[in-house]
Amino acid sequence: MEFSEVLRRRRMIRHHSDRPLSPEVIERVLAAALRAPSAGFSQGWAFLALTDRADRARFWPFVPTRVEQTPTMQDAPLVVVPLAHKAAYLERYAEPDKGWQDRAEARWPAPYWHIDTGMAALLMLLTAVDEGLGACFFGIAPEHLEPFRTEFGVPAAYTPIGGITVGHRADDVPAQSARTARRRRAADEVVHRGHWGRHP
Repeated sequence: MEFSEVLRRRRMIRHHSDRPLSPEVIERVLAAALRAPSAGFSQGWAFLALTDRADRARFWPFVPTRVEQTPTMQDAPLVVVPLAHKAAYLERYAEPDKGWQDRAEARWPAPYWHIDTGMAALLMLLTAVDEGLGACFFGIAPEHLEPFRTEFGVPAAYTPIGGITVGHRADDVPAQSARTARRRRAADEVVHRGHWGRHP
C-alpha cells in the first residue's frame, strides 16, 4: 500500500472480529515499533504483547470504560501496551557524549520517554493499516495503572502510556460520522507560516 494511502486510511477502529492474526503479521506490527526515533537513541520503551486469549481477558478489567462503550474491542487478537522507561533517558544523557551527569529531569523540555514511546505506538498503528487491519490506541486510567502493573509483573520504572488493539475490522464497523469529518481541522487553521497567525 502506498504510504499516502496508509495515512488516508488510518483511523481508530474500535470494532474488531475475532479472526486470528498470523504470527508473521503480529511480528511485523511489533517490529515496526523498534524503528521509531528516540532521543539519544535511548530506546526507552518496552511493549507488553498479549496474544493469548487468557492474557487478553486478564487485561480488559483495567479499561472498563472501553469494555462498556465498545465491547467488540475485546475481540482483537492482539493487544499491545507500550511502556515508557524514563530512567533509560536520564542514564543515556548522563553519558560522556551528552554530559548531563546530574540526571536531572528538569533539563528535559518535554518528557521524551513518553513522546518517543508514542511515536513507536503510531508506527504500530500505521503498520496495522498497511497490513489491511484495524487498530486503536486508548488510554488506561491512572487508578488502574498500579493494579495493571501488579497483574502483569511490570516493573515500577515502566509507565504504560495506553493500550493498542490490532485485528481485523468487524464487518459492521460504523462509517465515520459526518460530525467527525466536520471536526477535522484544515491545514490553514493549524499551520502558521513564518509567524504565528500567518496563514497565507
